[in-house]
Amino acid sequence: MIIILEMSLNKGERLFTPGPVELPQRIREVLSRQIIHHRTAEFTEAFMETRDLFKKLVDSPSDNFVFFSSSGTGAMESAILNFFKEGDEVIAVVGGKFGERWRDLARTWGLKVIELELEWGRSVDPESVEKLINHHPEVKGVLVQMSESSTGAYHDVYAIGEITSRRDILLVVDAITALGVYSLKPQSAGIDVLVGGSQKAFMIPPGLSMVWFSDKAYSVGSFRGYYFNIKEELKKQKEGQTAFTPAIQLILALRESLKMLLEEGMERVEERYRTISKAMARSLSEGGIKIFPENPSISLTACLPPEGVSADEIRKRLLSMGIRVAGGQGPLKGKIFRISHMGVDPLDLSLLLSALEVSLGDLGVNIQKGQMAGLFMEEVGSKSGIN
Repeated sequence: MIIILEMSLNKGERLFTPGPVELPQRIREVLSRQIIHHRTAEFTEAFMETRDLFKKLVDSPSDNFVFFSSSGTGAMESAILNFFKEGDEVIAVVGGKFGERWRDLARTWGLKVIELELEWGRSVDPESVEKLINHHPEVKGVLVQMSESSTGAYHDVYAIGEITSRRDILLVVDAITALGVYSLKPQSAGIDVLVGGSQKAFMIPPGLSMVWFSDKAYSVGSFRGYYFNIKEELKKQKEGQTAFTPAIQLILALRESLKMLLEEGMERVEERYRTISKAMARSLSEGGIKIFPENPSISLTACLPPEGVSADEIRKRLLSMGIRVAGGQGPLKGKIFRISHMGVDPLDLSLLLSALEVSLGDLGVNIQKGQMAGLFMEEVGSKSGIN
């Protein structure tokens, strides 16, 4: 009866959504263990190991980062609260749902927001950022996504970092769907504040976030807030504890996730994601499906259905086969569908493509069965990394 109940609750669905993503076996094993108490030497040892592993992930010896028991949005809010003060001018790159979130968070806490608005699916031109900075010499920060998961677009934070690092301006990057995908080294990239979240490429459940920050950011910090006060939290975390009750099991799961990523090596991880992204684009084109963003993130594929076919109808048919992909948000609702590469084995993506072929055929698209999945596997071979 228990097995039947569990099957009825999850309906046998496979997640191909850009968060939450499916959990690898090694993560599930950690999460299944009995919980430990956080005010113990056992937790402190595990927490300090997790911190050391995170330093290796971002290739920085600095202790300038904290973990919060929150979604990624909590870490975004913390970045606003701690590194800016009311009345500060910031540029927000707004080209999707999460660019809007930067704008809205900044406004909520009294910042003066200069919007650099983009058509959804477009990537920001770094020169336009520089021009806006030149027109607004009082700007204190640039807020941008590296991977705008609502549109699938990639923003070149490295090029923006070259601009801001020459000025007294903080580059604040939402890397929630980039950290753990790209071999991202914020210190050398000119990033001042980097935000991450647990339920994406770290392949663990929602509820844990992280904020890495440069010495430059710390030196101008306002450190507002109570729960999200980075200065107070950092004091405790450098000692192997947290100011408030931590998400104990998620921290232990993050430790295992970091081990997995570092065992593979972040350069190889990024190469794997690039291979998957390229293979998805090539395979989907065989079914008349176009990639939506002009410069795609390798974390996911956001795509337009064939002419005359509904994106939501495709999603509905996939779901009937136990496969869940994400839809569009905001003005893209009903117009695109999104397939995550995070936490997904390439073999599973080939199965998704096979199901997509069936769905397209049922919807009147002339497609040769096995073509998309076959092309995909030709491209990716055995590049897995998920275990």
